[in-house]
Amino acid sequence: MGQAGGVSSKNLRVQRRGELATFLRSRRERITPDDVGLAPGIRRRTPGLRREEVALLAGVGVTWYTWLEQGRPINPSVAVLDAIAGTLRLSHAEREHLYRLAGVPVLPAAEEHGMLDPQVQLILDTLNPLAAAVYSSRFDLLAWNGTFTGLFPAFVAAAPERRNAIWEHFTSPPCCNPFVDPHAEVRPLVAMLRAAFGRHLAEPAWTGFVRLLSAESSAFARMWSAHDVAEPGPHVKVLRYEEVGEIRLTTTTLTVVGMPEARLVVYTPAGEASRQRLARLAARPSRHCSLPEHRHTRLGTRTEADGGLGGIGSALGTAGG
Repeated sequence: MGQAGGVSSKNLRVQRRGELATFLRSRRERITPDDVGLAPGIRRRTPGLRREEVALLAGVGVTWYTWLEQGRPINPSVAVLDAIAGTLRLSHAEREHLYRLAGVPVLPAAEEHGMLDPQVQLILDTLNPLAAAVYSSRFDLLAWNGTFTGLFPAFVAAAPERRNAIWEHFTSPPCCNPFVDPHAEVRPLVAMLRAAFGRHLAEPAWTGFVRLLSAESSAFARMWSAHDVAEPGPHVKVLRYEEVGEIRLTTTTLTVVGMPEARLVVYTPAGEASRQRLARLAARPSRHCSLPEHRHTRLGTRTEADGGLGGIGSALGTAGG
């Protein structure tokens, strides 16, 4: 079937292989043997590494790598591309470009978020006393400030692989969820997740996440099956804490340069009363749950009555998150 502008799928693949070959050569030629601890040798005709040197350092066959640089129709795996990217010292943007040209339009799960610039954390800290955090497009929590910790201490204290806002909404016990209306709060998040999911259809980290959460929560499964989509935008969040009472917050979403799928969310108090309560909570974070541990666990068990919104989940770490 033809593509836009009359370019066939076959021709598009040929063009990508040609671009891939040229890109690999250009990256190889900018790295000297000394950069990777190799002796320069004599009669070196290439300005950078030789093909066989790249193959050796990446742990792939010389013939196979040569074919890749020649634009031959071979299908490199994610693991092999990652090894080559490491050998050629590709930046995050260059890795994305490499995977796209190779017909693998995503980075492996470990690389999908990239590295947060230290300046991002400085900005978050400067935003105190406003709460602020950085999320991935899958709502993994990547960074936050002190005021955010005051609002969600249990969320921040969770293991890194479990710090996902949507998973938290659907799996935390009702006694530990500070949102006044959890269902209304999470519905737009699921719609935003569905919109982002379209860019990650082939990624196990995403498909596994959706599969596991659907099995864990019938409420999530119903929302997900509705196929509603939405883009990030301002929302009013209403939370209630035993220590300070009700807090109303308006969220503002900003993009993070260099991380196109990361978002910085700022939580602004809606009114003076909410501002004062937020300040008190930041100074003394909420416990979120005052129930004894044995009752906390029992209330967290998934039931059909609550549709899974508020049931404890234990499988997030296996979802590739």
